[in-house]
Amino acid sequence: MEPTPLTELSAGTPILVGGDRITTVSEELAAAFQPGDALVVLQDTGELLHLPANDRMAARSAVDAAAAAFQRMGEVDDDQLDAFYLDVAARLEDDEVFAPIAAANAQDVSDAKARGRSTTRLVLTDRMRTDMVAGLRGWAAMASVRGEVVRRLEHDGWTLEQYRDRLGIVAFVFEGRPNVFADACGVLRTGNTVVFRIGSDALRTAQAIVSHALEPALLAAGLPSGAVSLVDARSHAAGWALFSDRRLGLAVARGSGAAVRQLGAVAQQSGITVSLHGTGGAWMVAAPTADAELFARAVHRSLDRKVCNTLNTCLIVRERAEELVPVLLASLDQAATDRGTNAKLHVLERDRHHVPADRFERIVPITRAVGEVEEPQAEPLVEAQLGIEFEWEDSPELSLAIVEDLDEAARLFDAYSPRFVLSVIAERAEERRELEARVEAPYVGNGFTRWVDGQYALGTPELGLSNWELGRLFGRSGILSGDGIYTIRCRAIQHDPDVHR
Repeated sequence: MEPTPLTELSAGTPILVGGDRITTVSEELAAAFQPGDALVVLQDTGELLHLPANDRMAARSAVDAAAAAFQRMGEVDDDQLDAFYLDVAARLEDDEVFAPIAAANAQDVSDAKARGRSTTRLVLTDRMRTDMVAGLRGWAAMASVRGEVVRRLEHDGWTLEQYRDRLGIVAFVFEGRPNVFADACGVLRTGNTVVFRIGSDALRTAQAIVSHALEPALLAAGLPSGAVSLVDARSHAAGWALFSDRRLGLAVARGSGAAVRQLGAVAQQSGITVSLHGTGGAWMVAAPTADAELFARAVHRSLDRKVCNTLNTCLIVRERAEELVPVLLASLDQAATDRGTNAKLHVLERDRHHVPADRFERIVPITRAVGEVEEPQAEPLVEAQLGIEFEWEDSPELSLAIVEDLDEAARLFDAYSPRFVLSVIAERAEERRELEARVEAPYVGNGFTRWVDGQYALGTPELGLSNWELGRLFGRSGILSGDGIYTIRCRAIQHDPDVHR
C-alpha cells in the first residue's frame, strides 16, 4: 500500500523509536511543521529532527547537480583535473580575485563575534590562504588511481581484473573553516563529485569562494559545474536533509562531537556509508619511566593552537606525580605565555592536592569566544568530565588526572576519551606497547600529539581524521584523503569463446 504523505503533526502524537520505545511530538514541533516538510526520527536517541521544505530543496538541488555531474565525470581526464586544481590555486593567490572573498570572510567574522561565536577557525588568515593554495597544488601533483588494476587472476581461457573506480557523490558537512573547501575538492581526484554544506558562520565566505574561484575554474577546465556543489542554506536541517539523500556514495561530517554523531546517525539510518570526523582532543600518559624533559617538550608542543589533535587530557602515574605535575604546569604556562595569555587547568577533585592551592584561588583573564572572562586559573572536575573537549580560543586549557598505574590509564582512556589520539611518554618501549595494545585509539605516539594530520604525516591533502568512538574502521586508515575514496570493480576478459561452467 502506498504510504500517505505527511502534511501535519499533532502535539502529543506518539512516535515509535528503536522498535521498543515511544517519544511524542512537542507543541513547538507541531506548530512549526508545514506541508512539504519532513521528519527524521533518530532510532538511537529518539530525537525528532524537523526538515523544513526549503532546506530539503536546497540539499536536493545540490545533490541533483552533483548527480548530473557524476554521469559526466567518467569522460574527464587527469589533465583536466590538474588544470582545475591549479586554476583554483592561482585564483586564490590572485589578490584581485581574492579581495571579495576576504571581504566576505571579514563580514562573517564580524557577524560571528557579534553573536559571541568562536572565530578561531573562521578567520581566513594569510596562513590559511597559503595552505589552501598548497593543498590544491598537492591534489594536482597526486598520481591518479582511477582505473588502476589492484589484482589480476588468470583462469583457463579468461582473466579477472579488480580495479579502482570512482565511488560517487561525496557529501561534506563541516564547521566554519574556509580551508576545508580545498580539502573537499580532493574527491574529484578519483572522479567523484562533491556536495558540501558549511556552518552558517562561514556561508558568505563559502559563497564567495564558489563564485570567484571554484565555478570559474570548473568552467575553464571543462568539468561539469555540478562537480562541486554548495548547499546554499544556513540551518542545521539542511545538513540533515543532505545526509538523508540515498544517492550519496559517502557522507563525511566534520565539526563538534554532538553534531557529528547526530549527522552520522541520520546518514546511517538512510543506508549511507559515513566517515565521521568530530570529537577530538588528544590524551597523553606520563608512564613510570617518562623522561621529564621529553614530557615537558611534548606537552608544550601539543598546545600551540586549538585543533582536534591538541592535548586535552593528561594522565600522570602516581609514583611520578610529585616530579611531573610541576613540569606539566610549567609547560602549560609556557604555551600560554607564547600566546600572550593565561592557561586554564582542570584537575580531578581527588587529585587537587597535587596542584598548588593558589592556582584555584587566583582569578585571571581567560580568553573565550565572547572575549576575556575572569575565571579561577584552576578548577576541580569529576571523573566523567575527563571526556570534555575544551574548545579554547587563546588560553590553552586541559584536564589533569593522577592514575595508580597504566591499567587505570587505559580504563580512563577507553571510558572517557573520544578514542582518537594517545601519546605515551615512556623510556621503556614495553610501557608504550602495553598501552598501544590495550586502548582503542587509531593514532598512538611517544611525543607531541599534533603530528596527527594527513598533510603533515603523510604528505597528502587530508579530508578528515576519524576517531574510533563508534568502533574501528573497516579496511582503511583513520586518515581520509581524496585518493582513498574509490570503489573496486571487477572486469572479466574472456580469451576462449568456449569457456563455460
